[in-house]
This record gives sequence, C-alpha cells and structure tokens, in this order.
Amino acid sequence: MKFGEQLKNEIFPPWRLSYISYDVLKQELKSRQLDHAWTEEDEEEFIQKLENELEKVYDFVSAKLAEVEARISYCERTIQTFINNPTWSSEQNWTVMNDALTEVLFDVNDLAKFTRLNYIGFQKIIKKHDKWTGLYLMQDFIPQLRAKPLDKQRFDVAIVFISALLDLCKKRGKSRPFSSSSVMEADDNENNTEKYWVHPDNITEVKSIIMLHLPVFIYNKEKGFNPSDSTVSSVYLDNDTFGLYTSLLQRDEGAESIKCKWHGSFNTPNVSIERTTHLADWADGNSIKERFQLSTDQVQKFLTGKLTAEQICQSMMAKGMNDKLIDECRFLASGIEESIKEKKLEPTCRIVYNRTLFQIPEEPNLSIRMDNDLVFIREDNYDDMIRRDQDEWRRSDAVDYPFNQLDESEILQFPYAVLEVKTPQSNHPSWLKKLLESHLVHEVPRFSKYLHGASYLFRDHIPLLPWWISEMEIDIRKPRSTNFGLTRSKSFKPLIDGQYKRAMEQEQLRMDVINESVQPNSFLNTDPSASGNNQQWENRPHRMRSTLVTKGDDPLNYGPLHERKIKKKDREAGNLGEDVNFDHGDNIRLDIDLPPEEKKLFGAKSGMVIRDPNNPNGVIPIKKVKVEPKVFFSNERTFIAWLQFCALLLTVALNLLNFGDDTSRIAGALFLSIAAVIAIYALYQYEKRAWMINRHVVGRYDDLWGPAVLCILLVGALIVNFYLRFR
Repeated sequence: MKFGEQLKNEIFPPWRLSYISYDVLKQELKSRQLDHAWTEEDEEEFIQKLENELEKVYDFVSAKLAEVEARISYCERTIQTFINNPTWSSEQNWTVMNDALTEVLFDVNDLAKFTRLNYIGFQKIIKKHDKWTGLYLMQDFIPQLRAKPLDKQRFDVAIVFISALLDLCKKRGKSRPFSSSSVMEADDNENNTEKYWVHPDNITEVKSIIMLHLPVFIYNKEKGFNPSDSTVSSVYLDNDTFGLYTSLLQRDEGAESIKCKWHGSFNTPNVSIERTTHLADWADGNSIKERFQLSTDQVQKFLTGKLTAEQICQSMMAKGMNDKLIDECRFLASGIEESIKEKKLEPTCRIVYNRTLFQIPEEPNLSIRMDNDLVFIREDNYDDMIRRDQDEWRRSDAVDYPFNQLDESEILQFPYAVLEVKTPQSNHPSWLKKLLESHLVHEVPRFSKYLHGASYLFRDHIPLLPWWISEMEIDIRKPRSTNFGLTRSKSFKPLIDGQYKRAMEQEQLRMDVINESVQPNSFLNTDPSASGNNQQWENRPHRMRSTLVTKGDDPLNYGPLHERKIKKKDREAGNLGEDVNFDHGDNIRLDIDLPPEEKKLFGAKSGMVIRDPNNPNGVIPIKKVKVEPKVFFSNERTFIAWLQFCALLLTVALNLLNFGDDTSRIAGALFLSIAAVIAIYALYQYEKRAWMINRHVVGRYDDLWGPAVLCILLVGALIVNFYLRFR
C-alpha cells in the first residue's frame, strides 16, 4: 500500500488538520518538475514548506502531551482527595475516575500513532524528493529533525503514571504491597517464556492493552519513576571463536551466557554479574539464571582475575550478610571466574533497551515485559581495532541513546520491540490469549537478544545463524481480522475489543465466573433435588413459571449486589424497585424481604432476592430495576398493533353485514364478534402490563395464549362461512 493511502486510512478524524500535508508536498514536487527543471528557488520554497509542516506537527504533539500531563495531574489530585476523604470515596466516583483515565490512555495511544505516522511521512516525502530531484535533502534536513524530533517522543512516562492511577482505582485507593523478591522470582525462572516481536506501529497499543489488566511494575516507589530508570544495559562476554554463542545457538547441555548488567544511566554505581545456564546439572536439568552484585569499579578487576570470588565473599561477610547468600555467591562467582579463565572470555557485545515490566507484586507468576528501542553495540577489540581501552570493561564513547557518534558498522538498531510473557505452564488468562493470537504481535520462539546481535555485528566470524534471521525480511504487520484492540466508535468513544469498557468488563466478569470452579457460597441454591416438592413444582402450569429464569444452569454470580450505585436522576425519580416474593399467579410482587436467617444461609448480605420459580427452596438475586420510557412506549405500540388488526377485521365484518346475503351476514356477525373480543382482550393486556411496569413487577410480559386463540377463532369463522356457503 502506498503511504498516501495508508495515511488516509489511519488518520484520526478529529486531528485531521494537524497531520503532515503529504499529498500537498507530493503535488508540489510533481507539478514543479513537470513545469520546469528543479531550481534552487524551488528547493528553498520546498524546504520552507517542509519546515512549516514539521513545526505544525511538532507543536500539535507538544500541546497534546501538555494536555495529557494536565489531565493526569488532575486525576492524581482527585484520587488523592478520595483517599484522604472517605466521604468522597464512593463506588460511583471511583468508576468516573477509572473512565477518565481510560480516556486519557486512549488519547496517548492515538497520539503515539499520530507521531509515528507523521514521522514516517516526513521520511517518505524527503526520500521522494531526493529520488526525483537528484539532491540529498535527507542529510541536510537532519538539524531540523533533531530540533523538533518526532522519533524520540516517549510516552512511557505517561503510561506509567496512568497505570499507577488505574491500579489505585481498581484497589479503591489501597496501594499494593511491594516485594523486591517477587521480581527476582520472576527473573530466576526462564521456563515457560514466550517471545514475540511487536511492530513500532503497535507498541503503545499493546502496552495499553496489557496495562488495563496488569499494572506497570515500579522497582522503587519511594524514589518515583524517571524515564532513565527503564533503561537496561548488558555487556555480554564471549571469546574470539564465539564458543558461548555457538553453544547457546545449538542449545547444548550446560550452555551458558555471562553478562554484566545495569539499570539506568551509564554512571550507575552498581552492576550485576549474571549467568544463565541451559539445562544446568546442579539444577536438576533445568535452565537457571543467577546473579551477584559488584560496584562499577570492581567489574574490570573481577573480569581480569584481580578480584577473586573468595575476596567478594569476604567483603560480604564483613557487611554481615546471610551465610546462605554468601555460599550461593561463592558458588556463582567461582563458576564465572573459572569460565572466564578457561574459555578466555572478554566483553564482546553490549545490548541497550528500555524495559516496561507489567506485574502484580503479590502475584509474580504472571510477568510480561516489553523491551523497545533495542540497540546492539560492538564492545570487542577484534579486527585490530581498539574500541575499548584495555583497562576498561565497556567502551566510554557509547553513553547516550541513540549513539549517533558510533559508526554504522558497529551498531544495530533493532526495528521491533520484544515482548516476553512468563506464565506457569502457559496458563494464559483469556485477555492475554486474545492478545497473543491477535494481529498486534508476531511470535518468535526461542528468540535471544545476544544471538541476534552477535549474528549481525560479527557475521564475518560466525558460521551459524539463528533461524529467525529470515523473519527480518518480512513485514510482521498483519491485517486486523477481529475487533480486538483499542479502537474508536463512530462518535470517537473508546472501544475495547469493539465494546465500550463497561460492556467489556461485564463480559470479562461473565467469562471469569464461567471458568471458575463452583464454590459452596459462590452461587445461590437452585438445586432441584433440594426441594421435597420438586415434582409438584415441575407440574405447575407453564403460565405460572417466570420467564426470567429457566431450569438448568445455575445463575451466574455477578458480584456483590450492594456495589451497584443508582444514578442521581434515577434516585430522584422515585423507587426503582422493592424486595420480591412470589404470588400464586403470573406476577411477582416486589414487596417483602427474606428473613435474616435465610439471607445468612444464602450469602445475601444486602439487596433484593426472589424465590426461584423452578425451585421453592432456592433464591435468585434481583438487582433494582430501572424502567425506561421506551418500556411504556413498547407496551403502547403492542396495544396499537392489536387495534389495527381489529379495525381491519371490523371493516370486513361491516361490509359483509351491509352488502351481503343471509350467509354473508352470519359470517359478518362472527367476524364482528371476534373483533370485539380481541379489542377488549387487547385493552385488558395493555392495562395489565402498564400496571406491572408501574409497580416494577417481575413476571411474564409476553402473551402466551392470545395469538393462539385468535388464530383458532379466525379459522373457525372461515370454516363456518364455507360450510354455510357450500352446504
């Protein structure tokens, strides 16, 4: 698809005027070249228009980001007010804040797509300019692009803040307990990990979808979140024959990877030395990840053998650390020390990325990571090139992303984000299963960052390549085949999986209830065997059974009844419902409550219940009924429809009476009688339904016998008419 068509298809209508005028710029290039040869004046005017478009787009993005920040700040202050003032902490207020934050999240997603689409648009039009004019504007326009960067717009901060506030709304102002061991536990288990690539067009949407179900994990809540905190850097060790690379690629038993890893900026004081072992014999054949920590100054000494494992343990003992922890560190440090000496390992490749971790602290079994802005950098001194000083374990000229000062042959920008999903035994929640099967992600089993980076940066030294290298040549984007994801309605309201948020939440709750095993008090008692009069109950006339419940499945538990709040306008209109009990007839009067001991028995803390019409000893929860005006109009339309048929029948009857012979008059009298009976019956049904609606009666609103009796009477009248006519 051409970019012009893509822009038209993906444009967000409310922001239409703020997009790059791609077609106008393209027409400028084409019309000027058709009219005359491209001149210096044409070049200056085109650059001026390009700069104006860039300024327009950049100013819009900046204004929208400021608006998003202001809305997040407002939501944060409001939530803090709810927490500090319990009188404001109502269910309705929390729901309103949850909806407001969801709207902000959708705006962030739309803004990310807007920024990405416009950035591609500038690249495309400049590339088209260079192709048609023979000039090289791509290089000359770099200062303007750096002054107003669209490719560096980061929405991670907004996403993290929205996630924290949404989590507070879900917990109704209660903060989650923090445990650093939960992250360690998730990290230590390399089994049951699935890996996917995410195209840049879909990164923010995937993060937003995950965030609606899992909060963003913040390592240090007291410190707060800083964009640099999400940066993760790792320097991998290997030798000039790439023995570790080959063992990992072939998945040999005992294959290991060793790296020096740190979070945050280049000047972070502490570095973790990590070893990941495939099918480790000391771990009963399981893959295992281990780590211990050193200061930045100690790393080079450890890699060169000047700092031994025993010296590290003595330092830990001096600090009064746990003996078990010291023994584990001694085992790990000595093993890494031995591998470095025997295999002659040295720093080879650095990998830098920004990580967003989604995880509930108290539930570490489900952990999802999104690594984007992935960069691979050479750290070796092979090929007679000094990239790193001999007394350093990492090069000092690669400090800040995106490392523009490095030569293109020594750096690789990975085009996708990497999504890692860790769940026990691939037991995915339904929402996660939908995400992983959707068009937003592309599965790449056993993907390894180090194997990919080394296979590209050292392709002249490595004979074996990973299988997924061929996947880099295809477009991993897929057409949207379902409603899954974040979209907008025709009125630009947020839709989640093609539904409004509340409808989606109700559907999710329904599916969760279905999937859960039945607990003793989860559902109300509807077991037919519990009734001694079950047979007598089953023999009741059909008209006396409620249409709201049917025999068979247990009613679903949709949560506590007292959590539902009535809107102010509904409360002012009067009572929306009363307690319910059966009469011996068609209707259910909402006028009495169950005894307290029965409520306790059935687990009904509050709210209304009715006795199960299909089980005398069972009850069913009833929420207060909201009667809308359209219900009265529906009753009235039904009455008018019956009257229309009566009028038609009456017209036929009068014609037969006034203009027919004796036989026709008899038939006319029959039809006239039927029309009168039907009119009276229709009036009775109309008044009865109106009475039931006004009193919020739960009962049968359908007409079981009327249509059937009408058909019998009409057929009988026709038979009598034919008999009298042809006897």
